[in-house]
Amino acid sequence: MCGTTARLAMIEPTVEVRFDGHCFGCGPLNEDGLQLKFVPGPDGSVAEFVIPDRFQSWSGMAHGGITSLLLDEAVGWAAWHAGHPGVTGRLQVSFRRPLKLGERVRVVGKVENVRRSLVYTSAYVESLDDGSRIADATATLMEVKTEVDAELGGAHGPAR
Repeated sequence: MCGTTARLAMIEPTVEVRFDGHCFGCGPLNEDGLQLKFVPGPDGSVAEFVIPDRFQSWSGMAHGGITSLLLDEAVGWAAWHAGHPGVTGRLQVSFRRPLKLGERVRVVGKVENVRRSLVYTSAYVESLDDGSRIADATATLMEVKTEVDAELGGAHGPAR
């Protein structure tokens, strides 16, 4: 393969995504989902949530996949609010302690850096009751073209 062909083979195809309100993490139309609502702020994109019993793993604890979902949504909304909407290519999660059922949490995501079409982010989940860190993550997102169904009007606000 010649050098030009090799470089062209490395170019990622353009990815387009459409928000129709049914996302399991943040979709306002998904009755079974979390319906998280992230808002931009000085610390990044922030949501508060109470962990329902239906997400149980071991007795009294939420499944680790739910914790990972909270972090994935946080990095996605941080990228959206920063004007770099993307899809997650890598999510590295560190669990600090179990997430308890019924626990009130604050989820925060922020953009650390943008390089070409890659958006480097971080996020954490903390208890609103005692401030303890439950989990944190770093993620790399690939910037994408987005479409939001007109009737949703950017459910959580438009990307900048």
